[in-house]
Amino acid sequence: QVQLVESGGGLVQAGASLRLSCSVSGLTFSAYNMGWFRQASGKEREFVGFIDWSGRNTEYAGSMEGRFTISRNNTDNMVYLQMNSLKPEDTAVYFCAATIYTSSIGYSAETLYGYWGQGTQVIVSS
Repeated sequence: QVQLVESGGGLVQAGASLRLSCSVSGLTFSAYNMGWFRQASGKEREFVGFIDWSGRNTEYAGSMEGRFTISRNNTDNMVYLQMNSLKPEDTAVYFCAATIYTSSIGYSAETLYGYWGQGTQVIVSS
């Protein structure tokens, strides 16, 4: 049974940092590309960023580039989202997702991902 479990969310003040973790089990983690998405209340889920199976390649949504960093540990089956300089507009439920596919047009499409976590809430107060 495949499981993706996010953790590390919480309430922080604007300007703070937070690191989210995603623990993955039930699949060959090192073969999967991993994405992070978020969904604010009343809004559609949006792409945050992506890291490939090797950890050598990443891709970020424009508004997160430079503030957010994705990394992974293939030994521990973990993927991380380091978020710095948080803003109130970063408030959302954050999801990790796994895809076995390789895309030549980027990894922002939710339909690429076959496995999803349940999400972890991040609230950034002003």
